[in-house]
Amino acid sequence: MKQYNIAIVGATGMVGRKFLQVLEERKLPAANYYLFASKRSAGTALPFMGKAHTVRELTKSCFDGLAIDIALFSAGAGTSLEFAPVAAKAGAVVIDNSSAWRMDEAVPLVVPEVNAGDIPQYRNKGIIANPNCSTIQAMVALKPLADAYGLTRVVYSTYQAVSGAGQSGYTDLENGLNGLPPQKFPHPIAGNCLPHIDTFLDTGYTKEEQKMVDETRKILSLPDLRVTATAVRVPVFHGHSESVNAEFIRPFDLDELRALLKGAPGLVVQDDPKNNLYPMPVTAVGADAVYVGRIRRDYSVENGVNFWCVADNIRKGAATNAVQIAQSLISLWENGAK
Repeated sequence: MKQYNIAIVGATGMVGRKFLQVLEERKLPAANYYLFASKRSAGTALPFMGKAHTVRELTKSCFDGLAIDIALFSAGAGTSLEFAPVAAKAGAVVIDNSSAWRMDEAVPLVVPEVNAGDIPQYRNKGIIANPNCSTIQAMVALKPLADAYGLTRVVYSTYQAVSGAGQSGYTDLENGLNGLPPQKFPHPIAGNCLPHIDTFLDTGYTKEEQKMVDETRKILSLPDLRVTATAVRVPVFHGHSESVNAEFIRPFDLDELRALLKGAPGLVVQDDPKNNLYPMPVTAVGADAVYVGRIRRDYSVENGVNFWCVADNIRKGAATNAVQIAQSLISLWENGAK
């Protein structure tokens, strides 16, 4: 198997460091790893793959001569808009974790368990987009049900950890537990819930909520799907939880539906309420699976179901999903499709 040159952009951030951890675990066929970050972080030595890697400054010429095959980006939308095309022009396929490219019609938006067949569209711009963390976990659970019964409407209610807001969100909860005022969030998060993630739009929805609507439609190739969302920040450090209400075109048997979820890739069903077994953030932390439980019929509509799903938002919701895309891309190339 060929050995590939891989770059990590934003290597010193929360997700960037998780990239490094997941890459160590998954052992991609890599010849060289190159770590990049802002000028402020350049020169930092990060332990990775058994040795110290010096972080390089991200510049317009930093990719020249390195023959990078894959560049994993997690450095914010503005940085991605500026530098992802630079990396792509230098010959790399960019897998971007920001919101910058997700709704670009020429860029595939990929959850490997759901729509890996869209990955070859990277040839359009040399970029593959990683979806929003809250969207990713919902897609892993909804895809097998959509295929089996035909999806007609989805209602999301999310309970999202502070780590989804980066290190500053994490710090706000730590400080708030010690009685200090918030710096990241507009109100205290300790002992509180904020129905406010990202900025508010003129519609009254937040950007986070609109991302879930738009990304669900794109990933599932259902542009007219009826979707709505309410996204809430909760005082949990790691692990996003979601209540999902789905309506289908066709009737379903609940035991059959549960069996479909048990057989779906990337899912772990924990659904034994009599014994208090259901997914929780503490279950998902450090894992790459999406956990599903509280599976029950919605009796208020003809073909509806409710379920609860949880995932580690920094792993499956960000770093792991991106690395899985890289693995799928390498597999595609090894089969002669580059």
